[in-house]
Amino acid sequence: MSGKCDVCGKTTVFGHNVSFSKRRTNRRFAPNVQRKAMTVNGVTKRVNVCTRCIRTAVKSG
Repeated sequence: MSGKCDVCGKTTVFGHNVSFSKRRTNRRFAPNVQRKAMTVNGVTKRVNVCTRCIRTAVKSG
């Protein structure tokens, strides 16, 4: 599974886990990317799409 959305280009970003003692350790925030069949320019293709783009596509029709 690709870690990048083919529609909006959303990718993994990095940050910190912060414990109760405020000690910081590195972590990743990965987008929820799923493989979906979508119609692009009248042609049905399977694309890697984040769930935000799936919601937007459903709303716009």
